[in-house]
Amino acid sequence: MSQTRPSRRKFLGIAATSTAVGAFGQLPQVLAVDPDKSPKRKTILSFFCDDTTPFESVGGTKAFQIFLDYCVEHEIAGESSAVLGWGHGPSMVRNPSDEQRKFFEQVARGWKCGIDTHMELMTHYGLFDFKANSSKGAAMCEGIWLYEPAITVEQYERYLGNIIAEGERVGIRFTGLTKPGCSCDRCKSRFAELRADGHTAPNPAFWKALLNLAKQGKFRGPTVPCFVRASETDYGIFCKAKDKENGIYELVPQGEDRFGNEMAADYYITADGKSGVIVRSVKAGEPCCLWYCHWWTLNPVNGVGWGEFKKVIERIQTHLEGRVIWMRPSEITNRYHKAGGWGFLDNL
Repeated sequence: MSQTRPSRRKFLGIAATSTAVGAFGQLPQVLAVDPDKSPKRKTILSFFCDDTTPFESVGGTKAFQIFLDYCVEHEIAGESSAVLGWGHGPSMVRNPSDEQRKFFEQVARGWKCGIDTHMELMTHYGLFDFKANSSKGAAMCEGIWLYEPAITVEQYERYLGNIIAEGERVGIRFTGLTKPGCSCDRCKSRFAELRADGHTAPNPAFWKALLNLAKQGKFRGPTVPCFVRASETDYGIFCKAKDKENGIYELVPQGEDRFGNEMAADYYITADGKSGVIVRSVKAGEPCCLWYCHWWTLNPVNGVGWGEFKKVIERIQTHLEGRVIWMRPSEITNRYHKAGGWGFLDNL
């Protein structure tokens, strides 16, 4: 099956930043970690990997197995999405091929390897009709649907709950959600209309629906990390909905995806360990440094960024040992929610 590569940067570049409930980065100091108060705190490292699929064009199941093996060997943690109905075809979990079945086994294995699994909604394209088992003829794409002001909590909850149920068919338990990016003309036009009307962030009903699902135990843990946007200036953790036991948190990475470029590793950490977005975060005493990437550049079989990704990990191990700690996104949000902030870092 052929793949197109929608640009997350183009879509995220249109959206305005959302209101912070609690974060770090370019925000008031009261919301950030005070490095003088706890100078020995480690910086958490984690990443999001979008568009992960079992297709041969991106290395097939073997590529994902190699990736997980590498994560285990080097004791790193992060997230990789699972798009169960990619494109306009049927749900892959209802009548999976042998290759797809093996891929789902690896996705389920990911949890033991330190890798969360996000739904990147169901198709990464049009809204999926679960009765018809197709997204053909969809009225709109999934990403822009999250911003539509007329959608109700019940509608979001039903659609997201159906995706969770699809994953359960093959033993996949989702830990969080990634918003699928899209730069098609229809989405760009509709978002311009929404923006003109002041709808520049996901519909609050969307966050409420996620909280309802978390309270029902539909996600793997009590909190749900979400990747919606990235920003090199307005990054951090943003609480979107919560009660005592459960919480929905938007994690905004400060690291962009540069793995498709030559010398990409230097953007994250230079060979001498003196510069790069990760180094700056550690030197600043920030609680967390996140970045994101895409499977079609990262996959170990034919991804042009796999070598650069490994360089980043090797440089972190060489230059930042003892100053950083790896966590999957759901562990970050679980700990943050339970502690009511970053105080848990004192005990790491």
